[in-house]
Amino acid sequence: MLCAIVAVFAYVFAPDNSKNANQMHLEIHSKKPGFTVQMLHIPSGNIDHQSSFEKLLYGKLNQQTEIPISNFNIKDDLLEVGIYTEGNLQPQLKTFPLSIFKNNPEKYIKQKTFILGTDKYGRDLLSRMLVGTRISFFIGFIAVFISLVIGITIGAIAGYFGGSIDNFIMWLINITWSIPTLLLVIAITLALGKGYWQVFIAVGLTMWVEVARVVRGQIMSAKQQQYVEAAKALGFSNARIIFRHILPNIMAPIIVISAANFAAAILIESGLSFLGIGAQPPTPSWGAMIKDHYSYIILGKAYLAVIPGLAIMSLVMAFMLIGNALRDALDVRN
Repeated sequence: MLCAIVAVFAYVFAPDNSKNANQMHLEIHSKKPGFTVQMLHIPSGNIDHQSSFEKLLYGKLNQQTEIPISNFNIKDDLLEVGIYTEGNLQPQLKTFPLSIFKNNPEKYIKQKTFILGTDKYGRDLLSRMLVGTRISFFIGFIAVFISLVIGITIGAIAGYFGGSIDNFIMWLINITWSIPTLLLVIAITLALGKGYWQVFIAVGLTMWVEVARVVRGQIMSAKQQQYVEAAKALGFSNARIIFRHILPNIMAPIIVISAANFAAAILIESGLSFLGIGAQPPTPSWGAMIKDHYSYIILGKAYLAVIPGLAIMSLVMAFMLIGNALRDALDVRN
């Protein structure tokens, strides 16, 4: 529930609400959680014509430029600032006319705290994590939806009609199931192109086999029931019998497998992003964050890879627990 809310309102909660939370500050890269620095906000010259809905979906397109500074000084009609540097290095001086700050530069200099620190490009890690929730969360919904549409349709046809149709569909299912899921997703992704929408489709196209097998088995058992014989005697069409009478009575195992597939889709997307064929930069993705920072584990900054790893683990575990709870709640033997 928390991830669902964050996924929808990510740019509302994110401290960096620029598009993809991609505001870079190379001077303060790889800083620890809780790092605080003075930040000079330089107003954008572009006029913002975005609606509130567009900002909710895409973030602010014309965000102010931020520069981390160590000190500042006002001389005549100029603002002189020292760019942030580490250690005892002499800061680089930079000047700006006071006119761009409406002669009130103190209003544009604020203390900024990075709660989870910054990544290797100096971006706010918390903001990247929040916006990255969308990729991991929505891929579950889209992939499971695609797998349900294909799996229920094919499984229902195989289980209800049987015979040569069932044999052909089972042959197709076995062939698809024999191919390692990750390799099949990689092949489909490379065929469709790189990007998160392509990953959504690719993952959904590889997860339908489990749904199809479950639906087929359930329908083969349910079609022997008396209510199905009664529906046939009343002259109802096969499509109506399948989708109006049989499927509503076998939804329990489908719901359970959907929860498990949701967790599997998140793991597959994270793996693809780690391999570099998932969501492409600068789009934030938890798997890509681990890829960018896994080498920092031995450099004393393991949190850069551990934080997104814990997020993936927590979300997957949450859906696995939901699946187990649904299995127990919907099991008629209990």
